Amino acid sequence: MLAMPNVSPSSPPMAASPLTVAVLEIDTYVSSLGWDQPARLFALVDTERLRTQEPGLAAQLGLDSSDAPAAQLTPIEQEELSPGTALDEFLATIAWPDAVIGCAMTVERLMLPPSAEASVPEGLDEAQLAKWVAKHPERQEVRMTVAVLRDGSRECAVRLREKDSPNEVRTGAGLVPGLADALAATFEA
Repeated sequence: MLAMPNVSPSSPPMAASPLTVAVLEIDTYVSSLGWDQPARLFALVDTERLRTQEPGLAAQLGLDSSDAPAAQLTPIEQEELSPGTALDEFLATIAWPDAVIGCAMTVERLMLPPSAEASVPEGLDEAQLAKWVAKHPERQEVRMTVAVLRDGSRECAVRLREKDSPNEVRTGAGLVPGLADALAATFEA
């Protein structure tokens, strides 16, 4: 279990909502690890509740001191996903304790611009489609960080590999709706 610092000293996230701050914090953390990373899952917990109810864990995460960041959400990285595990199958096995008020995931994918999507051959299975996209000259490698809260709030950050800079990260609630829906489903039980 790894918690990330809520604010990077070199570039604090500039965001309006706690969820956007958490998404940008996760994006910054994962980008520091480089590209070609496995999918990563994070629990999102209320920082003050963590300090109050789990002071030992808060101390272990560096959140117990008065100079600790004042972020409202603390991302806590979960165990690494097994290679080759289908995300939808993995997410279907997740059940969160009540202390977890949200979750986030980062995934890297190849994407095509909308202009290229019309040229996708019909009748390809998933493996054939992946191979076709990987060879397409307009493909783009992206890292998507998607977060949801139990109350239905959503936020996403998308970073292109060719524009790998904090200033080029795009955010918005509806950028990756399929993954957001899958993450939200982990709270339905």
